Amino acid sequence: MLNPGTKVRWWLLWAAIPYGMVVRLRWLLYHWGWLTQRRLPVPVLSVGNLTLGGTGKTPVVILLVDWLLAQGKRVAILSRGYRRTSTDEYLLVSNGERLLVGPSEAGDEPYLMAQRCPKAIVAVGADRYELGYWVLDQFPVDCLVLDDGFQHVGLYRDVNFLLVDATDAEGLAALVPAGRLREPLQAAARATAILITRADQSVQVTEVCRRLQSAIGPMPAPIQVVFRPESLWPVATGPSQPLSWAKGKTALLCSGVGHAGSFRSLVETLGIRMLDEVVYPDHHAYTSQDVERVRARATELQAELVVTTEKDACKLASLLQPADRWWAVRLTTDVTVGEERLRRLIFGGLKADG
Repeated sequence: MLNPGTKVRWWLLWAAIPYGMVVRLRWLLYHWGWLTQRRLPVPVLSVGNLTLGGTGKTPVVILLVDWLLAQGKRVAILSRGYRRTSTDEYLLVSNGERLLVGPSEAGDEPYLMAQRCPKAIVAVGADRYELGYWVLDQFPVDCLVLDDGFQHVGLYRDVNFLLVDATDAEGLAALVPAGRLREPLQAAARATAILITRADQSVQVTEVCRRLQSAIGPMPAPIQVVFRPESLWPVATGPSQPLSWAKGKTALLCSGVGHAGSFRSLVETLGIRMLDEVVYPDHHAYTSQDVERVRARATELQAELVVTTEKDACKLASLLQPADRWWAVRLTTDVTVGEERLRRLIFGGLKADG
């Protein structure tokens, strides 16, 4: 006899069947040509994933855009702007010179990308094809980068990167609602290249690769990416600090991201003594009451610091007082395996289109 937990699991597996059928049918309609991919007049690079939750799309987009800008390319980032408060069909977050809206109107991830890539155009809208033309009508752009674009199959992309989190092999096990897959794992075959993120431990990378190969067969060695802490930035005001500054200090963690466990592990590597953590859902819209709650808990624990993520810091900054000792961990993205191949795919895709 099934135990209650197993029974729920089977019901979820049955519930995932119609969802999977719809997803497969949609892709087949494009594959057979019954639905047509639309093409924009400049090269399009897409960064996306197959699972719900955070795989590191935002820091990877920032890295690729930095590479493109360093080569003199004029770049625009197109994002959905998930959970943004603005109701505009298309919204310009940055014109490549300054930020035009706040994180609430833009969505936290587009705002962070605009903040970290100040020379890039950043725009949000649900229809990435129409959004792309809207941007191209206003700015001379050499290439477009799609944030979270793997499922946006109605738009042709010259380079299609798929991100898979090495620490979340179980996330590849089943479709929602039984698991965390947005599409069947076989959809990974659409990728120009697969990037394994958080690839710090080879055993985890091997397990993820095994699952991918079981679904799509032999594949090129995936590119491997790790996210490393770079520095600590004050959320309210003041100068940044090196990582060594926080070693041995006590802290309360506060985050609202797709992978809170990964953030916790990262903070622990800094030598910070974590006293407790407050975890909110991904894309949480912070209120002054939330800040008061965290501030009170930090006081109760006598924590020297409150440590949060860059994405959360964007939304928290306006709610804090100058005296608040809240710090954000700024990350840098390192390609540990396959960097030259990644660069060739990016810049080769641009040349091929041109």
